[in-house]
Amino acid sequence: MFKPDLSEVEKFDKNKLKKIETKEKNVLPTKEVIEEEKKEQLEKRGE
Repeated sequence: MFKPDLSEVEKFDKNKLKKIETKEKNVLPTKEVIEEEKKEQLEKRGE
């Protein structure tokens, strides 16, 4: 069975990585927001 070469992974120094703050770019709407928008669309069509 093939075993991958992990020697480079074992040598990797994660302390050299930059610390970043994760920012949510595209927040998905909640179920309530979706329902509200659906209702608004149906009301517009009913005019």
